[in-house]
Amino acid sequence: MSLLSEAQIEKVLQPYLSPISPELTLQLSAYLGLLTKWNARTNLTAVRDPEEMVRRHFGESLFTGRHLGDPLPDTLLDLGSGAGFPGIPIALLHPSIAVTLAESQNKKATFLREVVRTLGLKNIEVWGGRAEDLPADRTFHTVTLRAVDHMAAALDAAVSRAAQQILLLATGASEILGGLSLQEKIPLPESHGSFLLRFGVASVPRGTL
Repeated sequence: MSLLSEAQIEKVLQPYLSPISPELTLQLSAYLGLLTKWNARTNLTAVRDPEEMVRRHFGESLFTGRHLGDPLPDTLLDLGSGAGFPGIPIALLHPSIAVTLAESQNKKATFLREVVRTLGLKNIEVWGGRAEDLPADRTFHTVTLRAVDHMAAALDAAVSRAAQQILLLATGASEILGGLSLQEKIPLPESHGSFLLRFGVASVPRGTL
């Protein structure tokens, strides 16, 4: 399977982030190489085509990074990070944000550490466990997550860790709002029915979802 050139990566990402700095493109290219190599022997993502990886994973993550609010968060938790989305692209786009990637599956957490090591990312911490098992006093300005099977439980975990907002990448997700306050619903570029949802959580009691 051939990888994409840096010029091809930039072209695919134009609907999500433009312009893109040469440094960011180089980092994303290295990340794509690692993801493709590891995915060939361990199931990190069901998406196998490099262009689709760039579009679905990198593009949607960078789009999320453009909508973190102003001023930018100082801390961010990517809950159930998987292969690092959206947390790693956000960390690459905004080096000033201290990003924690929470991933309970060992093989995926190992991959995340390899990405952090290879790219020399100083603003990323990998938590190889469930977000619920983080120290009780650890909260984050923003929590990000993508739609998962047990969405209510994931959102409850996110609420317990988010000080200001939750950003959720989801498809047709209006039915999962629960006790959260939906502040913004942004259609994702080049998608059909997928959205970036922003929830305010400052006044939401824990355990209400």
